[in-house]
Amino acid sequence: MTTPDNLHPAPDRGRAFARLLADRRDGLTALAALIMGIVNVTPDSFSDGGRFDDAERAVAHARALVAQGADLVDVGGESTRPGATPVPQEEELRRILPVIAALTAETIVSVDTAHAAVADAALAAGAHVINDITGLQGEPQMAQAIAAHGAGVVIMHNSGMFGSSHGTEGDPVLACMSFFEKSLGIAARAGIATDRIVLDPGFGFGKSVEQSLQLLARIDEFAAIGLPILIGTSRKTFIGRVTGGGEPRPVDDRLAGTLATNIVAVQANAAIVRVHDVAEHADALRMLAAIRNARPEAQA
Repeated sequence: MTTPDNLHPAPDRGRAFARLLADRRDGLTALAALIMGIVNVTPDSFSDGGRFDDAERAVAHARALVAQGADLVDVGGESTRPGATPVPQEEELRRILPVIAALTAETIVSVDTAHAAVADAALAAGAHVINDITGLQGEPQMAQAIAAHGAGVVIMHNSGMFGSSHGTEGDPVLACMSFFEKSLGIAARAGIATDRIVLDPGFGFGKSVEQSLQLLARIDEFAAIGLPILIGTSRKTFIGRVTGGGEPRPVDDRLAGTLATNIVAVQANAAIVRVHDVAEHADALRMLAAIRNARPEAQA
């Protein structure tokens, strides 16, 4: 006898994301890492706030990023920069829902939000992934919302949650590992499938320049967890400080430094780079692939 559950199977929003991650793991993608293009539908993001703060411009920008080589896009309706003014959830949804509706049939859509109600509405509208800067340790309902839709999730380490700007204490890699262990426990209890979980060390969130550099130098240590790693260094402050010396480089002058961080991370097997400058990263990753393929063992 057919049951109501048979008639209405559970949503599987994250299936395409899980398949993309598996293809990358198995070497079936053109490049060594996936590219996530950033689409900020906000007036106050640290890098491009106000440039794409209406749905029409945001959708056009997202499509341009996909044409340049983005494998997926990350849509955000609330700035997460230090000191940003919190946005009512109704306003966050007003900004992102039209963008999601326009894009879900064209590419994999991630939504950058820390709010469970926003995540639930975004997934109901067709989004595939939730990028949670609280690592499932903010609102208790977040993990349940993601699991209910069968969605993917990016779990970000955040030692500066809830308005704090304190740095990661002690060894930054061990701090991330401990945080991820707790978050993965939350995910498991909620029923989020592991094939659609990605971990993000959280560059720019409660970390000093030195800690950020340590994390980059030791990305390979996260392999012990056995899950894909996302790198979100694009235009971050620590890049401006390193490249600018005594006078930090302005946000729009951090591309070269960003490229360097992401190539280092990809060589250490990072799975996804989250970036503003998609075309330049696609070129850099193509060059990396060509160099790797020139090795004699690759041609055997």
